[in-house]
Amino acid sequence: MAKKVLIVEDSPESVELTVDALCKCGINTGDIAITSDGQEGLDYIFGAGKYSGRDVKDVPELVLLDLKLPKVSGFEILEKIRADERTRLIPVVILSVSSLREDVLRSYRSGANSFIVKPMNYEEYIKTVRIICNYWLVINKKPQV
Repeated sequence: MAKKVLIVEDSPESVELTVDALCKCGINTGDIAITSDGQEGLDYIFGAGKYSGRDVKDVPELVLLDLKLPKVSGFEILEKIRADERTRLIPVVILSVSSLREDVLRSYRSGANSFIVKPMNYEEYIKTVRIICNYWLVINKKPQV
């Protein structure tokens, strides 16, 4: 079964690094969905807007979510994912430049599975995303619903 990863990120540089790292994990670019603002992320997940008609039963196996997004914040996206029966079990990893205590706490209180501060070094960024990929898509046992 193909691995599906949704990246919700407004920084083109971060998207490029993340896709590069996921590809190094064996994820095909065709199995990666990229949305560049919070509303587009929600539209993708729930099959609205330009994604209307998308099979919403085909949920991503992993969401990599930035917090500071245009239109709708990462916090709001996380809360909506967790509030919906169809999406509440999707692993959501916050991948943010923020290391603020309140951002970490709010993320976990809203249902984040993990909070990772984006490394500023290229090699460390690639290594971090590869670890995320290996853990959530290979090692982690997902619930069968």
